[in-house]
Amino acid sequence: MTPHNEARKEEIAKTVIMPGDPLRAKKVAEIYLKDCKLVSKVRNIYAYTGTYKGKEVTIMASGMGMPSMGIYSYELYKFYDVENIIRVGTAGSYVKELNVYDVLLVEESYSDSSFAKVQNHSLEDTISSSKELNDCILETAKSLNMPLSVGKVYSTDVFYKEDSNYQTWVNKGCMVCEMESFALFHNAKVLNKRATCLLTISDHFITGEETTSEERETKFMAMMELALETSLKL
Repeated sequence: MTPHNEARKEEIAKTVIMPGDPLRAKKVAEIYLKDCKLVSKVRNIYAYTGTYKGKEVTIMASGMGMPSMGIYSYELYKFYDVENIIRVGTAGSYVKELNVYDVLLVEESYSDSSFAKVQNHSLEDTISSSKELNDCILETAKSLNMPLSVGKVYSTDVFYKEDSNYQTWVNKGCMVCEMESFALFHNAKVLNKRATCLLTISDHFITGEETTSEERETKFMAMMELALETSLKL
């Protein structure tokens, strides 16, 4: 147990799928996991463990932002011996190639956050995800006949910016923005673990198209199924 997770060590699987929203974690666990058990609910950050097609997996929320993701992913890796974390979340698209409901596999996360510097004095601003996990996901997507893009994201600490020019991040090669992957990838690198991130496009900076909170909770299941099917190979 930790101050933020009441599960016993043996109640957390070696592979964890992490949506940001606790209600999304609950919905995915109840739909897809057999013998699903709520193993932690500290601060309403739900963690469920069960089996998917016979393979044990944990689905746990990360909360919003790098500080929250930083706490939960670090504890999972360090104190629960988790080996793989697949973040499943939403993102805003900066580019015409990625439309609402498209799915992106994150290859690199760029950030202007101080998270890495404060955590272990790292000056890196770009961190790669796990090639091993990404190869598994790409192979699984191909077997499912599921379209999947691969690219770089901008991971930000601030959702509401007074001066926000998305072209700045496009110029750095970023296709979308989100708020958690950089902290997750940093923790994985520090602790010699594996992490990656799948993102469904929920809104578009160019077209102005966006989804509702209800749609984000219920209609992003293709990404969840891809993560779960990938977990069978891990």
